[in-house]
Amino acid sequence: MKPVIPLDPFNQIPAHLQTLADYEQQAKKHLPENTWHYLQGGAMDEVSVQENLDQFKKIQLIPRHLNDLTQGNTACEILGQSFPHPIFLAPIGHQQLFHADGEMATALAAEVLHSNLILSTFSNTDMRSLKAENPYKWFQLYWQGDREKSLALVKLAEQQNFKALVITVDSPHSGIRDRERRVFFQLPQGMQHPHTPAHIPLPEIGEDQHPVFDGLMQIAPKWQDIEWMIANTSLPVILKGIVHPKDAERAVQSGVQGLIISNHGGRVLDSCISPLNALQRIKAVVPQHFPLIVDGGIRRGSDIFKAIALGASAVCIGRPYIHGLAVAGALGVAHVIKILKEEFEITMALAGTATLKEITSDYIFHK
Repeated sequence: MKPVIPLDPFNQIPAHLQTLADYEQQAKKHLPENTWHYLQGGAMDEVSVQENLDQFKKIQLIPRHLNDLTQGNTACEILGQSFPHPIFLAPIGHQQLFHADGEMATALAAEVLHSNLILSTFSNTDMRSLKAENPYKWFQLYWQGDREKSLALVKLAEQQNFKALVITVDSPHSGIRDRERRVFFQLPQGMQHPHTPAHIPLPEIGEDQHPVFDGLMQIAPKWQDIEWMIANTSLPVILKGIVHPKDAERAVQSGVQGLIISNHGGRVLDSCISPLNALQRIKAVVPQHFPLIVDGGIRRGSDIFKAIALGASAVCIGRPYIHGLAVAGALGVAHVIKILKEEFEITMALAGTATLKEITSDYIFHK
């Protein structure tokens, strides 16, 4: 007799994995210690890492009842593209650190769950290996030190049917990560990065020049570079890492078509404002329907609700889906997305909202 294959692969998930926190605890058992600290750690005292989580605890929900929710759904539209739900996968590089299948597993899970994948420049997987016809994928660019090298990657993304370009602007220099230093974390020798070297070559500097200000900061992108890229790509350009309202205003003026509000998971500048707080300041200065995506600290479906209520168009998750990847590859990533999606749907229903457009600040209370 042939073995019976379950129709629902999620039936194979152990019962103790019910939440994103469960996956986090389980992932620690699957990863080497130094890799775990690289994933979980942040800059300096990790104040921003913790604040990204705590920001959601300071907000309570005020549900409404007796509403007709029979046409309820989680669909959203960003840059003219329709998404069945607002849970996007943030760009995270070097994913073979966490599972041998790396970004291929993440991409498969994202495709099955219809989650928008933002592929990192530092992917271990060539973008040409991903399914070209998948409509839910954006490409994230780390500036390559000059315009032509950067544009070459963007043109490849255009050819591979990526739908938007996300330029990360908040990490021209790596943060001071004490936890990584203590465990002597280094990327494995020979790890493949098909789109860029793991470390972009520094310009030569003289003895009288400063290694930071005349080094990495010299080759970091400027506003003029962003405007040049907008003029030279057919893809809509989104900036990731904007947290200051003045930068948001400048982005709109420059032709940027959306923002991912993020402090890089607390990994770059410690004590940087949390994304949820930055969202409220930025929402006040950009056009009404300008896409704002919140990245950082999402661990529950109710967190997604709170972000959208404060003006977000969608959210990104980072560490949580990597926890799923470390535990069970593509199935783990898919289960993490499924958990969040179901929690969000139930939160919407219990709050009395049928669509994302109905989720407003009327439903939240700041402690």
